[in-house]
Amino acid sequence: MAPIVKVNDLRKSYDSGFEALKGVTLDIEEGEIIALLGPNGAGKTTLISTICGITRPTSGTVTVSGHDIIKDYRQARSQIGLVPQELSLEQFETVMNAVRFSRGLFGKPNDDALVEKLLRQLGLHDKKDSKIMALSGGMKRRVLIAKALAHEPRVLFLDEPTAGVDVELRKDMWRVVDELRKTGVTIILTTHYIEEAEAMADRIAVIEKGQIRLVQGKVELMAHLGKKEAIIHLTAPLAEVPASLAHYNVELVNNGSALRYVYDVRAERTGITSLLNDLQTAGLQMSDIETRQSSLEEIFVGLIEGDAA
Repeated sequence: MAPIVKVNDLRKSYDSGFEALKGVTLDIEEGEIIALLGPNGAGKTTLISTICGITRPTSGTVTVSGHDIIKDYRQARSQIGLVPQELSLEQFETVMNAVRFSRGLFGKPNDDALVEKLLRQLGLHDKKDSKIMALSGGMKRRVLIAKALAHEPRVLFLDEPTAGVDVELRKDMWRVVDELRKTGVTIILTTHYIEEAEAMADRIAVIEKGQIRLVQGKVELMAHLGKKEAIIHLTAPLAEVPASLAHYNVELVNNGSALRYVYDVRAERTGITSLLNDLQTAGLQMSDIETRQSSLEEIFVGLIEGDAA
């Protein structure tokens, strides 16, 4: 099956000479959630704007459901819903009318049953007759999603969807996105919150300086690039790491009451068994041992800094 969004050698340059996108190639599969991660200025919003037809590319091609975004603009754009970062809404309009209006912009016939279904799905139905100005920031964000989905697109772009909302609302939004995925909508998410990508995405694409550095399944990414650490809790604190353990990648933590050992999950041998044997030989007793997988944030930082291969 062909990707629902296909980006091939996409480039965007400005008159100043700045290259925002430098040959981006990316395939997005139907029904997946892909998170686009990168530092400020990496090209995330430029990439989304170009795919959505807001920014014209310098070169390269993009197709959405097989429609070229330049040659078949209307057909391509009708497949896309976009939730921008900014809360740009008609403050004096009701929620119901705002969503109806967005559907009409795409030439779709009036369908109040569908609009009400969307509002229920997004937890907005009891607010349908409320003016947007009376809603909280989190509810306004949901209205943006409803507007983006009103014309029944197959692809939804969420550009920093939880920017400016508190932790509880953010988690609530994750649940909304998960429900949308169940309906078959393909979701492309940009975010500064690493935990957001870790919680929701099927795949992670890392973009930096206008180039895609890596695209991989979240689980595979963490397995291939992640490191694990073992925290070995000691019965008595140490002032320094014993010389007999110096060749291990260990450091004292918790005021000397534990040893932190970092190892590569890809290695044929982790070294933990020999480390524990050498601990016993050195006369050290442990009270507990715990292991922890590197978080996606640590992997991401490593990629950007060039520490991960």
